[in-house]
Amino acid sequence: MSQLLDSPFTAWEGDDLHGRRPVLTAIWVRLDALFVRASDAPRHVIETGLDLTGEVQGRLHGRFPSVEGDWLGVVNYEIPFADGRRSKLQLVDQLVPFSALRKRE
Repeated sequence: MSQLLDSPFTAWEGDDLHGRRPVLTAIWVRLDALFVRASDAPRHVIETGLDLTGEVQGRLHGRFPSVEGDWLGVVNYEIPFADGRRSKLQLVDQLVPFSALRKRE
């Protein structure tokens, strides 16, 4: 297993004999909130670029507080490409503000 970003708030399941793994919480990552585009930024469409709109599924496995009291989730998620290809950009152990996350039901 690859090294995992272990926050003080990471919950674990399993045991040392059978293996421990982080408890994953299913969430939505709001890409629009995470990757905010300046309203006056010029637009140049790149058909093979990343689609940073809408929500994507993610898995939350830890969190950290900021010095100002904001919470950041430790999240694994994927970003699709705009051209619809099957492969996606896989992001692991990303710090994402809780304002850009919501629990999946």
